[in-house]
Amino acid sequence: MSRDVTPVPGEEQQVAVTETRPEAPAAHRAKRSDRTRHERRLGLYLSAPSFLLMVLVTAYPLVYAVGLSLYNYRLTDPEGRDFVGLGNYVTILTDPLWWNDFLTTLIVTIVTVGVELVLGFGFAFVMYRILLGKSWVRTSILIPYGIVTVVSAFIWRYAFALESGFVNQWFGLGDFNWFGERWSSLFVIMLSEIWKTTPFISLLLLAGLVQVPEELQEAAKVDGATAWQRLRKVTLPNMKAAIMVALLFRTLDAWRIFDNPFVMTQGANNTETLSFLAYRQNVTLVNLGMGSAVSVLLFLSVVIIAVVFVKGFKTDLSQVRGDRR
Repeated sequence: MSRDVTPVPGEEQQVAVTETRPEAPAAHRAKRSDRTRHERRLGLYLSAPSFLLMVLVTAYPLVYAVGLSLYNYRLTDPEGRDFVGLGNYVTILTDPLWWNDFLTTLIVTIVTVGVELVLGFGFAFVMYRILLGKSWVRTSILIPYGIVTVVSAFIWRYAFALESGFVNQWFGLGDFNWFGERWSSLFVIMLSEIWKTTPFISLLLLAGLVQVPEELQEAAKVDGATAWQRLRKVTLPNMKAAIMVALLFRTLDAWRIFDNPFVMTQGANNTETLSFLAYRQNVTLVNLGMGSAVSVLLFLSVVIIAVVFVKGFKTDLSQVRGDRR
């Protein structure tokens, strides 16, 4: 800040105060702006074909499902197709079955994603820090994710089965029936889900971990920061985008869980999820009107979850691509 004072005889002194603020060079600002526009244009060109194909493939089934949800329509009575408007949605949202399945899905989602996030961080740090046999360690950690979900569900089902399972023998549980009640069934379902998909979330977190500048870690060590302080103040803030992507993908996937409940319990003992409810209405009961309404509500809930995650994290993607000032 510079201060110029010019006295004028017979008048009050006029004080001119000028402030100088450091500004980025015009060339640097223009370069960064041109790069941003170029990246946006390139991203649009690259994603446009896939986006158009996805719209063509998904738009018609989605619009058709919305149309079916407005009718009372069963395949067993194709001629008795009656327009009921939002009647199916009112029936679903006022039925305790929907809210019970909603609660089951919510519990499975929160528990599995939370545990997977903690374990995923642990595996990501192991894969990042290990020096000997790094490729073998990464391959072994990713093996469960390479198994088909249905096959994985059958493996866990037989492991905890009352007659053929070995879990009761190993832990001396006798004739305990894991699939005989709600919470023990949900425990096995969530355990299999965690085992299957933790490698996926750890892989995404590893991708974010390698982007944390090592010089920031060294500077924090020099300043005397502990390991916990470095994790909280340096590592996690720089991994915000990777954490958001991992949580978003896994939450949406867990919210649509179907395979494990279908294979292990068939929805018995209050283990039915929203996806299983849509399947049962459409396939088992061939009630296409009600099943389509459940599917539309499930789709809307997925959209809401995605919006909440994106808006809640408020991730600055410019930091991810390296535009740090």
